[in-house]
Amino acid sequence: MKMGLTAGSTGTKAADTGLEINRENETDRVIALAGNPNVGKSTVFNELTGLNQHTGNWPGKTVTNAQGKYTHQGREYILVDIPGTYSLMAHSAEEQVARDFICFGDADAVVVVCDATCLERNLNLVLQTIEITDHVIVCVNLMDEAEKKHIHIDFAQLEENLGVPVVGTSARSRKGLDQLVETIAEVSTYQKHSEPIRIHYTEAIEQAIGMVEPVVSQKISGNLNTRWISLKLIDEDETLLQSLDEYLGFSVAQDEEVSRAIQQARDFLQQQDISESKLKDLIVSCIVMVAEGACQNVLSYDSENYNARDRKIDKWLTSKWTGIPIMLLLLAVIFWLTITGANYPSQLLSQGLFWVQDRLTDFFTWLGTPEWVHGVLVLGVYRVLAWVVSVMLPPMAIFFPLFTLLEDLGYLPRVAFNLDKHFKKCCACGKQALTMCMGFGCNAAGVVGARIIDSPRERLIAIVTNNFVPCNGRFAPSAKGQRRTWPRLITTDCADRQRGLRRPIRFGGSGFAAVPGVLEPSTTRDIDLHPKAPGLSGRFALLFCPTFPLFPAASLSNTPVVSPIPQSCDPPAVSVVR
Repeated sequence: MKMGLTAGSTGTKAADTGLEINRENETDRVIALAGNPNVGKSTVFNELTGLNQHTGNWPGKTVTNAQGKYTHQGREYILVDIPGTYSLMAHSAEEQVARDFICFGDADAVVVVCDATCLERNLNLVLQTIEITDHVIVCVNLMDEAEKKHIHIDFAQLEENLGVPVVGTSARSRKGLDQLVETIAEVSTYQKHSEPIRIHYTEAIEQAIGMVEPVVSQKISGNLNTRWISLKLIDEDETLLQSLDEYLGFSVAQDEEVSRAIQQARDFLQQQDISESKLKDLIVSCIVMVAEGACQNVLSYDSENYNARDRKIDKWLTSKWTGIPIMLLLLAVIFWLTITGANYPSQLLSQGLFWVQDRLTDFFTWLGTPEWVHGVLVLGVYRVLAWVVSVMLPPMAIFFPLFTLLEDLGYLPRVAFNLDKHFKKCCACGKQALTMCMGFGCNAAGVVGARIIDSPRERLIAIVTNNFVPCNGRFAPSAKGQRRTWPRLITTDCADRQRGLRRPIRFGGSGFAAVPGVLEPSTTRDIDLHPKAPGLSGRFALLFCPTFPLFPAASLSNTPVVSPIPQSCDPPAVSVVR
């Protein structure tokens, strides 16, 4: 089996093509890779295609469609890593992208990645996907985590209960991936036929579906499941219906016969005392009940307290009395390491880069170039580059690996959980705490990270207010200036900003309505330094290898480092906060 990527196989503009898939040959197969956030979906994608995409522990990290190819038995498979979603009843833009690709992407097979440590909850997405297509493969990932917690899964029984192929994997160590590739080949080439389980709703809902489905089946042809489409027409899922209209090229709901059947079904549900909100609740309840039934005789535990350690950790990290102090302590340590640890590397970089500037000046003088050329290239372009690199690179090289370490350990969602109540008082979202922390490293990263916020209104608030967070390039001079103006700052500016933030920020329009949802802390993870996890081990190397020798060297002498650059060059004074 040959795996790998080229610019032609993935397309350098994969993130901009949306649902557009370029098949080079008619025999190419398109495979959708779906799953809940934080189940190792992107890791499976990386191992199969070789694409080193960022894999984080914060739900909703993958926000664009990434495409990659691998070859198996002479056939090309296009693997599409779509954003993580808990449900096909989507609210956020990322979840809508995931849902639309599963529904209308014409994939030859859909691989739904599940977390082995919380399988029952992950089956909700599996069941909703099965309603749309029969070509579903369930990939139960993180089996290594399940083994640590002594969770045993009967894959044969689970496959029998669901009626679709089930494969257990541990993507970080590549266990089970060969079997997954074989199963994908069998399902996508229609060599393996599946008879998936069907969700049976309440009698009233089933009768309502029966009123609409015969009419819809006459209007829609192709691979779309008319039973599922009929349910969504009754449910009035506006975003899905809009995507359906774009896919079909016409509005199904506006058809006279379909509209009449939908109204008849809704009137019938009203007679049964089933309102629109109650209908949604009943649909979700039925899916959850079927998921619980599918897990019967599948899961077994050596101990009922298999998650006792996680509960103890969460008791401390999210407690009302200890959660905030621990959070403040960890963030303070990170900021202290960033500020103090970046001083000496900044001095060394400043010396080295401005030493090169002197040599460039000598070189241009030897060439006899005009003064304006030397001024533009050396004193302009190169000097600005030297300033930026010497001041900003060391703090970023320390802050982001530390911040990513907290991400991989699963602590960042708990930061958002702890601060959600406080941010709600400012009409914001707890997830904004993460984007603000990223803003301390770089405001651009904080603004881009705001995409994890579901509500458009709260996302806009996060983007606008993130610019007030002092990044590492502004932190030192800002702190130095605030020490001089602190009394006036407290009495005037801070008070005004506090009053302004506590006012509801109104952006108007129904498009900025609040989005319901649940803020879910992800499972805590152990640090894995296995060679198959280059992301985390590389971060440790990036963090400690360049900086560890610098701390002893800096402590050998307390004398300031004097730059050998002539005064005429005006090297930047690196601000030191002590």
